[in-house]
Amino acid sequence: MASSNSLEVRECFAMPERILTSTARWWVFAAILTADVLDLLSTTVTNIAAPSIVTQLHAPQSLAPWLGSSYALALGSILVIGGRFGDKYGYRRLFLIGLVGFTAASLLCALAWDPVSIVTARVVQGAFGALLIPQGFSILIRVFPREHLGRVFGLFGPIMGLSSISGPVLAGLLIQADPLGLGWRSVFFINVLLGITLMIVSLTLLPRYEGRPSIRIDAVAAGLLMAGTLAVLGGIIQGANGGWSALPVGAIAVGAVLLAVFVVHQRRSTNPLLAPALFRNRSFVAGLIVGAVFFAAVAGLLYVTSLYLQEGHHLSPLEAAGTMAPMSVGIIVASFSMRGLIDRLGRRLVALGLALVGLGTISYLILVMTIPDTTWLLVFPLLVCGLGMGCCFGSIFAVALGDVDEEQAGSASGTLNAVQQVANSVGSAVVSTVFLATITMGVQHAASTSLIFVLVAIVLCACCLPLLPQKATADNWG
Repeated sequence: MASSNSLEVRECFAMPERILTSTARWWVFAAILTADVLDLLSTTVTNIAAPSIVTQLHAPQSLAPWLGSSYALALGSILVIGGRFGDKYGYRRLFLIGLVGFTAASLLCALAWDPVSIVTARVVQGAFGALLIPQGFSILIRVFPREHLGRVFGLFGPIMGLSSISGPVLAGLLIQADPLGLGWRSVFFINVLLGITLMIVSLTLLPRYEGRPSIRIDAVAAGLLMAGTLAVLGGIIQGANGGWSALPVGAIAVGAVLLAVFVVHQRRSTNPLLAPALFRNRSFVAGLIVGAVFFAAVAGLLYVTSLYLQEGHHLSPLEAAGTMAPMSVGIIVASFSMRGLIDRLGRRLVALGLALVGLGTISYLILVMTIPDTTWLLVFPLLVCGLGMGCCFGSIFAVALGDVDEEQAGSASGTLNAVQQVANSVGSAVVSTVFLATITMGVQHAASTSLIFVLVAIVLCACCLPLLPQKATADNWG
């Protein structure tokens, strides 16, 4: 009987897309989601682990923001091209290649011996992450019936958001427990173990999709997009790290020109890398902007809190993670209690979430400025911030897709997911750099300045709200 059941399961998962049973589809969803969570955890764990890494590698403080930035540079520069490789060579194949490379790079991170080696390993990790991440949505769009896509994509927001908060908590637990004397290295060894497990599972679960070898990937467009993105992101990160000299400003300018040339090239192309119709959809572009700024602000808030607690109050990684835990509680409560209201409230739920995050951040700022010696009171503003994040994580994705056609759902959702990944890394890098650049005037001043940056980002999101669709995806997709 056991052999018969095993054979049935293997045959079930070997079936072509859309023919999978309902149970099999959700197993595929779980595998895709796990890969995305693994990728996001590898980004956010450095929020807590950065001080320990800097100390043990005898590195300058400037290494801290580059732990996230190096990953963001590679990921952001290659992400779209990685998606097209999946179209051409097969989503399952690229997913597995990306997962193998990502896991190997995690091992290199764990074995790093100096700043150069860990930054190099993070770049490799980001490059393979750019091959891994885009394939997930492409697989799901072919596995699930269209009427289920709203529900599927709606689950990603809260779970990914919770993962971004769980990363620092996991890092704090591992560094404090110090298994086998590995310290911060255990954070990356966990990636290796999870990656190997997911590899074994994915070989069984993921349906085969051979791709379309006839697809032509325009080398000129790919080069323009990669070079332009690399220059803009590199300029932003370098400017935030080393000051706004001619080099970072020039890099951003060059990158902007390259991206403009890319846009012109795409408008004339018969085989564009990105669907032009998506970017003629004003509400989707607004959702993209809101999502990018919001997730950057969330990542920045996490990083400044970690640095403030560890550098300013000399808390251990576990104590810092424990202080930040109420944010996770808020996200869990709001994400799952508000999820049923996304369809009815639409962008009003996003507005409520932004208001709560803003209120929590203002309260946090007031405490830092008036009672800087107390940390336990931070529990309350962090809980409020978490409740606001929980309202936004699922609703921003669903509302941004509100006016998108079903045929563009996969491309649009993949774009939103990519933006979240890059925004998390860039937000952490920029806000932590602001913190470190102003810490010479005191930890209180550094934390206050960084929190003001976060507030400005939340206000920018609120200004874009009227451009979002009023309703969420489910209403339009039936």
